[in-house]
Amino acid sequence: MKTTFEISDALLARVKRHAQRTGRPVRALVEDGLRLVLAAESQAPRYHLEDLSVGDPGADNPLERLSWSELRAEIYGDP
Repeated sequence: MKTTFEISDALLARVKRHAQRTGRPVRALVEDGLRLVLAAESQAPRYHLEDLSVGDPGADNPLERLSWSELRAEIYGDP
């Protein structure tokens, strides 16, 4: 597939020199570069939020029995 993109003149000159030294077409170098960027992105570790829960995971949640107004009072310390 053909596409058009703009890159800096200095970068294009470096790519052309590299392509000439290695005997590879510029297209192949661009494809390799894009593959490297995409591979690095897929290997980046995903953020993992540590579980800092308190209490027994199987125990009843005492807040579930509260109404919204009671829950708000519990959170904000309303009398």
